[in-house]
This record gives sequence, C-alpha cells and structure tokens, in this order.
Amino acid sequence: MKILDEQLRSKKRVATKLESVQPVLMSRDVVRSVEFYAKLGFTLAGQDDADNPKYARIRRDDIELHLQWHDAKEWEYPNDRPSYRFVVSDVDAIYERFNENKALIDATEIKETPWGTREFHLRDLDMNVLQFYRWL
Repeated sequence: MKILDEQLRSKKRVATKLESVQPVLMSRDVVRSVEFYAKLGFTLAGQDDADNPKYARIRRDDIELHLQWHDAKEWEYPNDRPSYRFVVSDVDAIYERFNENKALIDATEIKETPWGTREFHLRDLDMNVLQFYRWL
C-alpha cells in the first residue's frame, strides 16, 4: 500500500508542472496599450469587448501578456510598478527593431551587467518596466 501511495503522489507532482506564466499588466487604455505593444512585435490574441476592451491578451513568439484596464483612482497614488524580464536571443537586434518602431520612448541603453547579462530596459505607456536580456 505504501508503494501505491508514493506512486500516486509522484503522479500528482508531475500533474502540477508549471507550463508558462502570463503576467497581467495594468493599463489606463487597453486599445492604446495594444497599439504600443504592436511596436514591440506583439499581436492581439483576444479581448473582452471589440469596441471598448477592458482586458486583452497579446502574443509574441511563445510569450503571452495580458493587459487589464484600471480605474483612474488606482493611478492617483504612486504605486510600485513591477518589472517583467524577457530572455531574448539577440539583445542588440531587438533593441534596434524597437528603435526603428519608435518604441524606445523611455528606455535605457544596452549594457553588460556585473551579474553577467547584456540587457536594456524600457517602460510602456503605463510605466510597466520591461527588461530584455541574455546571459553572457
């Protein structure tokens, strides 16, 4: 009986494997956010309302982000905006692509860090921090 219990627990562990993460980013205007992320190569994967969306899903490659509208009162106080890190194969190429698309409005230069990455950061229109990097 003990062996059977261990096998069942083992199967449950396999069944709880994490497959992906899909962060939800705050947005003042979901349509405007979707348009901004299109400059970063994302495409619309779905939204709750065709005319006045309050929630949208966007995709690029194997990455999916969700954009959720938040009321103006949630923006009145300084809130701590999270950072989202994206591993990319070529930091310089993606930086150049974003620059060509005029998406680097609020961005750092590319740099090599003491912890062994090559990276740059940018903020979207709602001050969400996006970090693009690769390990050296």
